[in-house]
Amino acid sequence: MIDLEGSRVLVTGGSRGIGAACCRLFAEVGAAVCVHYRAEENAAAAVLSDLEGLTSQPHFKVAADLGEPAGVDSLFEAIEATWGQLDCLVNNAGIWIENPLRELNLQLLEETWTLNERGVFLCASRAIRLFERSNDGNIVNISSTAGQRGEALYSPYAASKGAVISATKSWSSELAPQIRVNAVAPGWVDTELCREAFEDGGREAIEEAIPLERVASPEDIAGPVVFLASPLARHITGEVLNVNGGSVLAG
Repeated sequence: MIDLEGSRVLVTGGSRGIGAACCRLFAEVGAAVCVHYRAEENAAAAVLSDLEGLTSQPHFKVAADLGEPAGVDSLFEAIEATWGQLDCLVNNAGIWIENPLRELNLQLLEETWTLNERGVFLCASRAIRLFERSNDGNIVNISSTAGQRGEALYSPYAASKGAVISATKSWSSELAPQIRVNAVAPGWVDTELCREAFEDGGREAIEEAIPLERVASPEDIAGPVVFLASPLARHITGEVLNVNGGSVLAG
């Protein structure tokens, strides 16, 4: 039912986890995809190979440090040179690092905010210039349940994801009616980022607290992202779609 044939989609952090699943699903529904990555070229190349087996669209990959304005500039210059315009931005790139307040690590604080918040702002600001060429477009920001209820020992991450939610709501009004802006707020997801938390019985304890009794797969998050980017969601903007198995009822 979802058909994004001809759409051009940028997925930041597209080389693994949720980002990689989003890239694959966008390709399955006909979109051309730009797979952004920061350092994992082999992983990005593997994702790109998967996409080329799904459609004949002109997919490509770009390495860039989104914490730096020059990195964002280089990413969007590559998109402009390849496609000339853009239809959808998925702001997925981010980091999740423990940083207790009592022993606050200022370097980790800066790294978290630089990528999880500033990078999101910089990418969105550049994307809308390309959206305006077709007077259309949409942004899907990846937030987190941590941004809704906080997370002990990870307060910089939680604060950055809370900022993503606030930005989503602000931009949805600012950029309407031409551009839609929504967010997806995942709970626990079976990705490399969470592997350590799942060790030594951690996964079982987490799943006991989830009403649907399982940790989400990356594909469980990709589906709602693609839905929000599709015409099926054409009258939805400024929303936060919770994908957490019922563990945080923040609707």
